[in-house]
Amino acid sequence: MSQTGGKLRLGAALRQAGRGFVRAWREGAGAIVLSALAWSAWPFLPTAVAAVAGMAAGLVLVGALSRIAVSTDLEGARALGLGPAGLQFGATEARLLAAFALCGVFMAMILSVAALVLLALFGLAGLDAEAIRARDWAAVGALWKLGLLGAIIALAAYAVVALFARLSLSAPATAAEGRIVSLQAMGLTKAGFWPLLAGLIVTAAPKLALVLAAGLGWLRGEAGWMIWALVLTGVQAPLTLAFAGAAYRRLASISPRENAHG
Repeated sequence: MSQTGGKLRLGAALRQAGRGFVRAWREGAGAIVLSALAWSAWPFLPTAVAAVAGMAAGLVLVGALSRIAVSTDLEGARALGLGPAGLQFGATEARLLAAFALCGVFMAMILSVAALVLLALFGLAGLDAEAIRARDWAAVGALWKLGLLGAIIALAAYAVVALFARLSLSAPATAAEGRIVSLQAMGLTKAGFWPLLAGLIVTAAPKLALVLAAGLGWLRGEAGWMIWALVLTGVQAPLTLAFAGAAYRRLASISPRENAHG
């Protein structure tokens, strides 16, 4: 990547992500198709079966895409355990599951604390919770209270997005380093948090398009679910992990931490 000065450069990382997206389909098409089929079949399967199938296929997908994203070619990805067409289930997938679980617990704790703080602030400001739920803004209170409400919501939303960005390198780091990397991933993002956050927002375009379409009522029923599954597994996941892998390769190279796989 054409990056200099010890920084993650957004444009270079996005170009790398574009090439990585093509590689993901070329070298991991089997994992992408498997995950798309598993998640598309959710409405037609018993909930327990669908959940297990979706989780297993998702781990295969993330394992394949992460190996591809942190390597420079097919040989490098295979050295990290990539199977034919991205189909494999081994120690890396188990580590990814553990890393996701640890990150999930951490985020749940942070969100719980944030919710308590928000409730306390609402109480101190005397905001009318019932009026807020009813979207009766005139009954909420004084204008400054509405301003406080907006600021609190914006701050909380930013905190959630920022935390996700700080943890976003967990999967590529776990695949590259051969160990469980969960909260340690936050240490990698110190040198390039803002371009990393911007890149994650840019590469989230497919998901944002889905949210917009759903809000307009275009994605409904089983057909809508299948479109969600196909776009998220076939476009969003390869694109996001390609960017995260490109960011990891750069940030790990300027981090004082050692990479177990060089």
